[in-house]
Amino acid sequence: MVSKYLEALITEFSKIPGMGQKSASRAAFYILKLKDSDVKRFASALIDIKEKIRECSVCGGISDADICSICSDPSRDSSLICVVEDEKDILTIEKTRIFRGVYHVLKGVISPLDGIGPDDLRINELYDKCKTGKVREIILATNPTLEGDATSLFLTHKLKEMNIRVMRISRGLPVGGELDFADTATIARSFDERIEVF
Repeated sequence: MVSKYLEALITEFSKIPGMGQKSASRAAFYILKLKDSDVKRFASALIDIKEKIRECSVCGGISDADICSICSDPSRDSSLICVVEDEKDILTIEKTRIFRGVYHVLKGVISPLDGIGPDDLRINELYDKCKTGKVREIILATNPTLEGDATSLFLTHKLKEMNIRVMRISRGLPVGGELDFADTATIARSFDERIEVF
C-alpha cells in the first residue's frame, strides 16, 4: 500500500494544469529523493510566491512591489502597450527580448459562454491609459482563439475611436494556440510582422 503522505503529494501535483497522474507521481518521487534542505527551499519558494507576489498596480502583471520592474523601468517605451490575456504571457514575450514597451493584462478574454463580458476584464483601465494622450500604439497579443479574436475585435473598435494605432501580432501562431506554448522565434516574428488592425 502506498503511503498516504505520498498519495497526498501526488494528488496535489496532479491538480497542476498539464500534469497528469504519471507526471505527478514522478514529481512526488523526485521530491522524496531530495535532501531535506532542498525540500525546505522548495516549500519556502511556494510559500513566498503566495505571500509576497502581488498584482502590479499599473499593468496588472505580477510583481513583488506595488509597481513591477517593467513598468518602473525608465528605458521602456510607455507609449507602446502590448495587451495580453494573462500574466504568464508577459513572461513568454519577455523571453524574446524583442519588445521594449510596457504591458496591460486583461485578466482573461470575452467569453459569453462562460459568462465573461467586457466589464469582467481590465478593459476600462486600458481605456484610462489611452485617454491620457501618451499612448501612440497598442499591440494586441491575445491568443489566436475564437475568444481571443473576439476580444481583439472589441478592443479595436473602441481604441480606433481614440485615434490610437492598433496592431495585432501576426499569424505565426497557430489558430487555437496559446502564447506560452509557442517558441521564442515564432513570437519574435509575430511582433516583427505585426499588422495594423483596420
